[in-house]
Amino acid sequence: MAEHEQLRAHVWVSGRVQGVFFRATTAHLARERGVAGWVRNLPDGRVEAVFEGPADAVRGLLDWCHEGPPGARVEHVETRWEPPRGESPEFRVR
Repeated sequence: MAEHEQLRAHVWVSGRVQGVFFRATTAHLARERGVAGWVRNLPDGRVEAVFEGPADAVRGLLDWCHEGPPGARVEHVETRWEPPRGESPEFRVR
């Protein structure tokens, strides 16, 4: 893996993940790690996110998604790897 490899992960997290600050915590961690992208709640109760940035930072966020913030109960994390698209550098909560 190249030192500056950029990755893009499209993620869906299911379980008790809404109403537990999942989006806010995800955004905070992504900004701290220099990861671009976005996170949003879905009508079916899942959280959807896109992480794009340095490989180690993206993988770290994916690891965190399996646990989530206190109060969350993550049941499943689905990840689809995509080619980087040059997301806006500001991580957004949608």
